[in-house]
Amino acid sequence: MAVTSKRLLLSDIVSFDKIKEIPSNYIRPISQRPNLQDVVHDSIPLIDLHDPNRQHVIDQIGQACRDHGFFQVTNHGVPESTITNMLQIARDFFNLPEEERLKLYSDDLNKTTRVSTSFNVKNEKIASWRDFLGIPCYPVEDYIHEWPTNPPSFRDHAAEYCRSVRVLALELMEVISESLGLDKDYICGQLGKHCQQMALNYYPPCPQPDLTCGLPAHTDMYVITILLQDEVPGLNVMKNGRWIAVDPVPNTFIINIGDQVQVMSNGKYKNVWHRAVVNRDKGRISIPTFYSPSSDAVMGPAPQLVTDDEPALYSQFTYGEYYDKVWNNGLDKSFDTFMSETNSSN
Repeated sequence: MAVTSKRLLLSDIVSFDKIKEIPSNYIRPISQRPNLQDVVHDSIPLIDLHDPNRQHVIDQIGQACRDHGFFQVTNHGVPESTITNMLQIARDFFNLPEEERLKLYSDDLNKTTRVSTSFNVKNEKIASWRDFLGIPCYPVEDYIHEWPTNPPSFRDHAAEYCRSVRVLALELMEVISESLGLDKDYICGQLGKHCQQMALNYYPPCPQPDLTCGLPAHTDMYVITILLQDEVPGLNVMKNGRWIAVDPVPNTFIINIGDQVQVMSNGKYKNVWHRAVVNRDKGRISIPTFYSPSSDAVMGPAPQLVTDDEPALYSQFTYGEYYDKVWNNGLDKSFDTFMSETNSSN
């Protein structure tokens, strides 16, 4: 069993310490290990957003939200060159010298732009096998001054990507609203000032991938997540009690509905457990964009979806309350625990 390193970032432990066993603080209990031999390969719906039959798109996305919680989109409007550039600057950033990456290092959850590792290093007992750069994205002009200046093209390429993905996010939220029988602007109208964040995740090669996870099983606290990933597999989604591997498809995005859509839909659409697994041979880049309410936005079921036969499943809460709870309690203790506590106190 390897000892815990004094290096701050996992990628530097892997690169410089030349470990052959993972440090003890990364080893998950047997019940939380990925059991990679049991993962099956299956597909999630692939939806063409530029299908000329808009109702068909609405119906497909509604069914995907009900049955899967995850789907992929093609013809999404984000230029291929924008995607290529974003993946490249992510690789270039994580290839920078240790001292350059550490300029942005922080374990302060309130710091909007930061490099860190795992999930919340201040209070977690078991670490996750990832490093990340987190940046706020909306409005771009309010935050771009915080972003890395190295690689030199980072700000330009990331800004172009963030703006393009926001357009996609707004389109998806309109379609999800319509699929619930709501006005197309309903979800967007519940989010206050809107927040958009992006994580550049790097999952280094792992000498013992069967003992740890890149990120453990969790649901996303946000409204929707738009995931860009490189060619290395690593996303697993829970389906019918089994983990399925979602292999990368070039020039597509993976979309998953977050906890807030489950609340607004009054449980008609389900958030879905998913995780990131790692492998022995290759590092993996994934770039999720998280679209969420502002902290003061009040979340709850859409009144149009609450009836005598289908009463409200969730009490109202502010998004800021929920966000703080997840970050402080951990990914795997998020939605159900918070909702049961919130409902019982109202």
